[in-house]
Amino acid sequence: MTLQSMTGFARATAEHEGSAVAWELKSVNGKSAEVRLRLPPGFERLELPVRQAIQKRFTRGSFQASLNVTRPAGTMAQPVVNEVFLENVAGLAMRLQEQFGIAAPSADGLLALRGVLDIPDAAETPEMRAALDAAIHQALEHGLSQLEQARQQEGQALNGLLLGHLQRIEELTLRAEADPSREIPAIRARLGEQVKLLLDSSRELDEARLHQEAAFLATKADIREEIDRLKTHLAAGRALLVSGGAIGRKLDFLAQEFNRESNTLCSKSNAASITAIGLELKAVVDQFREQVQNLE
Repeated sequence: MTLQSMTGFARATAEHEGSAVAWELKSVNGKSAEVRLRLPPGFERLELPVRQAIQKRFTRGSFQASLNVTRPAGTMAQPVVNEVFLENVAGLAMRLQEQFGIAAPSADGLLALRGVLDIPDAAETPEMRAALDAAIHQALEHGLSQLEQARQQEGQALNGLLLGHLQRIEELTLRAEADPSREIPAIRARLGEQVKLLLDSSRELDEARLHQEAAFLATKADIREEIDRLKTHLAAGRALLVSGGAIGRKLDFLAQEFNRESNTLCSKSNAASITAIGLELKAVVDQFREQVQNLE
């Protein structure tokens, strides 16, 4: 399955018996499939099926879908003015102007008052409405296919970036594994020097006990387990990228595991070279996790 980003844009148009239909679809990052709709007046009936169509296609992302429908001039209903009501309202406004000096009423202001102007529904049979709805849904499906394609194209680009980050994590892991500071002679020399410093500072310390404590600390500071877990996480990350699909959350969890191991590596380090590798590893893991946030 192909990886998908959660960001994309698409526009789809269609015509039906003189009516022009246009969809604009946009998606950005989101925890689940959240849909916001902008439908023209009279098309509220489409809200539920449109939401279902989007959520059927995508599992994650914040979606905005806007519909515009332009009808032929001959099918537009003629506005009806309640002239009696308009005359009464206009007369009241004129008296208020004379008595209190308020601004004179404007035509558009009067027509905007509720009850003055009414636009009845155009004469439309159930068959005509169903045919127009079918054309709108067909345009929506075409737009969703374009949006899916746009998300897949960006997903392919993200796949390359994530593989590059995993490659860098692997390189740093192998560097830490092969670091000279982890070799037995280096550890022995470092511990011996530390024990000598402590003995020189106080003759009351038990040399045998110091050697035992030093050996214990050396064992505690060993990063073998962290290196093995990093290798396991690397294999899991690559397997997920190969499988594709909606793996964003799984990779986000994996990024947290990478971060945990890199933090432990730094805290257990008793050599400057390992610490430097751990800090660089943390930076790469942060980049990996930032890119993962864009995946479905």
